[in-house]
Amino acid sequence: MTNELLDALKWLKQKQWIDLTHTFGPDSPHFAAFAPAEFETLFDHDDGFFAQRFSFAGQYGTHLDAPIHFVRDTRYLDELDLKELVLPLVVIDKSEEAAADADYSLSVQDIEEFEAKHGTIEAGSFVALRTDWSQRWPSQEQFENKDADGNNHAPGWSLEALEFLFRERKIAAVGHETFDTDSAADYTKNGALIGEYYVLEQDAYQVELLKNLHLLPPKGAVIFNIVPKAEKASGFPVRSFAILP
Repeated sequence: MTNELLDALKWLKQKQWIDLTHTFGPDSPHFAAFAPAEFETLFDHDDGFFAQRFSFAGQYGTHLDAPIHFVRDTRYLDELDLKELVLPLVVIDKSEEAAADADYSLSVQDIEEFEAKHGTIEAGSFVALRTDWSQRWPSQEQFENKDADGNNHAPGWSLEALEFLFRERKIAAVGHETFDTDSAADYTKNGALIGEYYVLEQDAYQVELLKNLHLLPPKGAVIFNIVPKAEKASGFPVRSFAILP
C-alpha cells in the first residue's frame, strides 16, 4: 500500500543528503566561557547494557539558539514549531573573502551581488553564511584564531546585512560556521554581539557551527534542523542536514 506521502519520502531518499553537523566530544571546539563537555559511562555491556551521562552547555557543538538565548520574554526551544525547523536553504559563499580577511563581515552589498546572480532571496528562507571556518574543526586554537594580544579573529554577519534580510526579505532563520553571529572585529568594536541579539529579537532562531556548506548549491536545497525538545531550554545541540535538489 502506498500514498502521496510515502511516494514523496521514496523520492526524497533518491536525492543527495548532506550532513551539516559536527560530531562533538570533550575535546571539541567550544565557546570559551563554557567548560568542556563531559561524557561519563554509567553502565557498560558487562552490566547488561551501555548507557552514558552527558554534561555540556546547551550551546555546544553544532547547535540551535532559541530566541530566549539572548532576549527576555521570548520563545524557548520547545516552543519552536516543527515546520520552522524545515526551511528552504540559501547559502551565501564568502569563503574567499574570509580566507583573505579573517574579520570579514557580510554586507548588504554582498547580498545584492548574490541576488543579482542567483535571484531574490525568498521569504521564509534559512540563510547560511559560508566562510569555510568549519574546516578548522577540531582545533579550538584555529577556531578562536587569536592574535598576539589575545583577540579573536573570525568572520560573521554585519548588523546591516541581517536587518536587510529580516526586514526586506522576510527570512526565517540564519546559520553560520563560527561560534558567533557577529564577526570578531564587530564584537570588539561594539562591545556586544549586536547581530546575534538582533536575530533572536526577531523571534527567529539560528544554527551555529554548521559544516559542509561548501557541498551545497546557492539556492534550491532544504535544511532540516532536528533538535531535542528540552523543557525551557535556550538552545541545544542539533542534527542539521540538507537535501539537495
